[in-house]
Amino acid sequence: MTKFQINRRDFLSTTAAATVMAGVSMPKLAFAADKVVKIGFLAPLTGAVAAWGKPGLDGCKIWADWVNADGGIKIGDDVYKVEFVAYDDEYDPSNARTGAVKLIKEDDVKFIMMLGGDPWPGAAPVAEKENMLVSTLLPSDLSPETKMLVAPCEVHPIYNVTGVEWLAENKPDLKTAVICAQDDSLGKPSVATYLAAFEAAGIEVLGDPIFFDPATTDFAPIMSKMLALKPDIICLDTCYADYVHPLTEQAFQQGFKGQMISCTADFYQKMVEKTSKEFMEGFIFQFPDFDDPKLNEPHVNFNKPNEFYAEYVKRFGEGEWGAVSWEYASIMDLWSDAAQRADSTDPEKVLEAMKVGGTGKQAFGEADWWGKELFGIDNALVGLWPVVVIKDGKAKIQDFKSIPAWWDKHKDLLIKHMEALDQMYYQRS
Repeated sequence: MTKFQINRRDFLSTTAAATVMAGVSMPKLAFAADKVVKIGFLAPLTGAVAAWGKPGLDGCKIWADWVNADGGIKIGDDVYKVEFVAYDDEYDPSNARTGAVKLIKEDDVKFIMMLGGDPWPGAAPVAEKENMLVSTLLPSDLSPETKMLVAPCEVHPIYNVTGVEWLAENKPDLKTAVICAQDDSLGKPSVATYLAAFEAAGIEVLGDPIFFDPATTDFAPIMSKMLALKPDIICLDTCYADYVHPLTEQAFQQGFKGQMISCTADFYQKMVEKTSKEFMEGFIFQFPDFDDPKLNEPHVNFNKPNEFYAEYVKRFGEGEWGAVSWEYASIMDLWSDAAQRADSTDPEKVLEAMKVGGTGKQAFGEADWWGKELFGIDNALVGLWPVVVIKDGKAKIQDFKSIPAWWDKHKDLLIKHMEALDQMYYQRS
């Protein structure tokens, strides 16, 4: 095991992310029922990206317990209990391919949920051959060829425009920014999105975005290079949790006094502890705690968000809530609703029911099946997204901003920056 791997796993173990052996399937969440529908969970459960997999599986455990306690899902004349079968892809395409084969051939799952990104090309040929419905949290995986791949919850990276839009409206005196990101399939499209969002807001990006090797462990030089440009805003893009934490700590240690913005701030309480409430005050990101009272507004479709958060904290600890803790559960709401309307668990029939009418109940409101201009296919469910700011050490939703409204004004900017980084669907191999 390399030093890099040890550091990543050591960090994630503090976030309850590294709890399974790498490269093996997880135990099933089994139920005593005559009829069971199995759902595949193919995501990183260990390693550097586990913070965007393991908490989501934990959320699915709560979702399954609630649904099964209510008697299960009625599909046609039958009632099914739900069983999740998980496989750790370690954010690796070869593992994702192996996992997809196992979940489909051995476990007979009817739907597979993935984080997406680098592992998707490994699973894609298997899913296509077997005509399996798959969800991703990264719409940048979508292309005209991915007919059975959907992004029904998270619309990374385009939702990042909402944070910048809110920032420009509420802090118009901030005029310059710097950006850094890991050099991978998560970082690049997100950098393109932030570049477009800053340009639309009239905020100058100083220098070129800094792309660092994902094996980086010393973040002091990166922060020093960013601070040397004397920016008003530091943007941490869609950096992984174990990059956001040391980068934020370095900004604090090196005396930065300006604005910070990031796609995520998973386990932000630990950043507050290692810096200060004063330093983290005003930190902008895109993922709320679900005890937020704004999630009780009528347009929100997530089932009992405050109760879900309370149950999550009870089971796993308050500091373990992260960006994906609710997302896979939200996708399951859409899947179960579609399966019931289709009177079937057949992947093609469920997909047809899911997309009927061209709209769907995304977690934060009614949304459109969208994406043809950006992704080549209308398989992303896009609508409102929250802007979250840390206030007195606690994440608070400030507003729900419309992604389609921003796109209608600035789509040419986003396409321009996506093309510059070779991130448009017609540029990807």
